[in-house]
Amino acid sequence: MELQQTEVKNGKEGLHINVAQMCVTAVLMALTCVATMVVQIPIPLGYAHLGDSVILISAYFFGPVVGALAGGIGSAMADILTGYAIWALPTLLIKTIMPVIACAFFKNNVQRCKVFSIRGIAGAVVTLLFMTAGYVFFGGILYGSAAAGIASAPGLLLKSVVNLAVYLFVAFGISKVKKFN
Repeated sequence: MELQQTEVKNGKEGLHINVAQMCVTAVLMALTCVATMVVQIPIPLGYAHLGDSVILISAYFFGPVVGALAGGIGSAMADILTGYAIWALPTLLIKTIMPVIACAFFKNNVQRCKVFSIRGIAGAVVTLLFMTAGYVFFGGILYGSAAAGIASAPGLLLKSVVNLAVYLFVAFGISKVKKFN
């Protein structure tokens, strides 16, 4: 159900999207938002949550475009709705890029890798390290101190480990369903 590049029609090139893909993308945005909002554990400069696992799952099964929309918009909505609006723009940027990085590992030109393969795990780890670095960078900018950004790194890394575990086990279970095989 990954979005496909369309042929040039009327001199315009774009993404072809049908109603089912739109609905799946909207549901994944909502799931990302809810997973980010429901369980919030305070860490320096923000909170830990399970939204990143939903972003990785979205990227793994539906590709970079759906993952980017679900991750960027769903996570930014959660920041706005939970009182962290100052983080909405950095979140939109970071979480939109995460699925693109992940999909560079998850898929080659022919097929998607297995969840527990070296490529599958490496893609998730590199993506979560990018997220950590992004929030450390923007934390330093938003709070005017590199030390403030760095103070959030241990909590972000712990959050990443938890999200990695959730992603691996949920994606492995979903991958056993015939439709996603």
